Amino acid sequence: MIVLVNLLAGLVFGFGLILSGMANPAKVLNFLDIAGHWDPSLAFVMGGAVIVTAIGYRLIFRRAKPVLDESFHLPTARQIDGKLVLGAAVFGIGWGLVGLCPGPALVSITLASPAIFVFAPAMLIGVALAAWLKRA
Repeated sequence: MIVLVNLLAGLVFGFGLILSGMANPAKVLNFLDIAGHWDPSLAFVMGGAVIVTAIGYRLIFRRAKPVLDESFHLPTARQIDGKLVLGAAVFGIGWGLVGLCPGPALVSITLASPAIFVFAPAMLIGVALAAWLKRA
C-alpha cells in the first residue's frame, strides 16, 4: 500500500512540476534572472506550495501518528553547520547554472530535456560523492 501511495504522490508532484513550468530550465533561469528577463510566475508557484504545505502540516500533526506508519519521522538536527551551508550553496549554484534541481531533473528525464543529459550524471556523481564524504 505504501508503495502505491508513494507512486501516486510522485506522479502528482511530477505533474505539478510540469504544469507549473518548474521542469522547464529556461523558465527557472528567467525567474532567477532578476536583472534581465525576469519571470516572477514561479514565485506564485512556490508561494502556493508553501501555503498548501503549511495547511497540510497543521492537519497532519493533529493526528497521533501517520496513517501508513507507526510514528512521524522528523529531523532532529537544529544546528546550522558547515555541511548544511555547503549543501545549500551547491544546490543553489547548480539550480542557478542549469535551472534544474533533483525533483525537476527526474521529471526532465521523462521529457528528454537536453540539459538533463549533462545535469543527471553530474547530480548522480554529486550524490555518490556526498555519500562517500559522509562515510569518511
